[in-house]
Amino acid sequence: MEPIMNQIWPRVFQRFHRTSVHSRRSLSAFAEHVTVSASTSSRPLRPSHLVSRLYQPSNLRDVGQDTRLQGEMTCKSQRLMLQAGLIYPSNPGCYYYLPTTVRSLEKLMRVIDQEMQGIGGQKLDMPSLCSAELWKASERWDLMGKELLRLKDRHGGDYCLAPTHEEAVTTLVAHQSSLSYRQLPLLLYQITRKFRDEPKPKFGLLRGREFYMKDMYTFDVSEEAAHQTYESVCHAYARLFARLGLPCVQVQADSGNIGGKLSHEFQLPADIGEDRLLVCGDCSFSANVETVPANETDCPKCKSGSLVESKGIEVGHTFYLGKKYSQVFNAIFSNNQNKPSVAEMGCYGLGVTRILAAAVEVMSTEEAIRWPGLLAPYQVCVVPPKKGSKTDKVAVLAEELLHTLEGALPHLRGEVVLDDRTQMTIGKRLKDASRLGYPYVIVVGQGAQEEPPRFEVICQQTEETLFLSKDGLLDLLGRVETA
Repeated sequence: MEPIMNQIWPRVFQRFHRTSVHSRRSLSAFAEHVTVSASTSSRPLRPSHLVSRLYQPSNLRDVGQDTRLQGEMTCKSQRLMLQAGLIYPSNPGCYYYLPTTVRSLEKLMRVIDQEMQGIGGQKLDMPSLCSAELWKASERWDLMGKELLRLKDRHGGDYCLAPTHEEAVTTLVAHQSSLSYRQLPLLLYQITRKFRDEPKPKFGLLRGREFYMKDMYTFDVSEEAAHQTYESVCHAYARLFARLGLPCVQVQADSGNIGGKLSHEFQLPADIGEDRLLVCGDCSFSANVETVPANETDCPKCKSGSLVESKGIEVGHTFYLGKKYSQVFNAIFSNNQNKPSVAEMGCYGLGVTRILAAAVEVMSTEEAIRWPGLLAPYQVCVVPPKKGSKTDKVAVLAEELLHTLEGALPHLRGEVVLDDRTQMTIGKRLKDASRLGYPYVIVVGQGAQEEPPRFEVICQQTEETLFLSKDGLLDLLGRVETA
């Protein structure tokens, strides 16, 4: 069944990918022509504007030749991110996130914040160090087994590094004795580091022992209201992945050790994926193979379609919990009759670092990173001519262009870098720029000597090369959406 899906998913992905390249940003703010003053080129550039000053390896190395890492390259995203200096291994399943990666993660977090707060989510931050007493009360201290990272403090108290926070957040809400039905639904979320003692960490950031996750916990007055909240969060997830240009699929899933009565996974189709999915070709049914009877080939929903198997990377998971935790920890509210009532709960996770790595996995070529437009660490790289070349005299235009872009297009402030390594040929720097995945690379070369100057613009997501005037360049980049 898998070869059929290999024909389906590329077409789905291309449709999402094409729509993500340019935003719907209005150009009205940039209608007025911007003239660069004579003093612009003398304005000093900040270190963050210069490729030579970025704390990221500029000599992109072949990680496969590094004997310390041989045998550990298990997927494309891991290899590319190591080669590009985006991550560096610390210990099994743990990585340094270097500054360029942190920029992408912060952008992803901002987009997540927008979607979660758009449906009423309130952001908080809970301790990673959790008391064993809470986990024993929910009976998950033993249920989680060796996956739970446990430790003792100097007084002999048992703790864990939380992989999830159902117990902690329910306890927090339970301590508010004056909670009223008028305050519900209550949607509390955080974006924080999580810890799981994976037996065999692999795939780089796709399966680690320490990672970033967005987890939301909701409290409702009734089962019906909880289902409405559940649908609201699922729709927010769908919007999030659409904005990123990622063809994510919502599938029925098993609740696992989280528990609850209803569960869905958000899967990004990929050959490297560890999850097996079944998708109906005739209707909207899709499920993790774990939830479908063995050897089932007919769609249980429409009865006429056939189930086709593919693989996916789980990037999100939603659960309707009911009263599983609120009953244990006594999370109650005063209902409309002023009587105590137990809240209905849901929990909703997004693997933040996993989304970043999964996007690199499915969008990149074997040799070069390609980012979702919103998540690219920098949107534009300006490449001046090589020092001493025939076009060296237009090098000053490269710095002027950087100032012009940031002055005329406020959304690009901090998003443009200058590859000032002019001891290298343009070709070598273009190869680096391709491997790092800047969405737009502007070459200040021979065309810049013309009147008016023209710039070579390489749109790496669409593989187009354009030759534009300054006004044409402002028009193109004015439509770029940033987070």
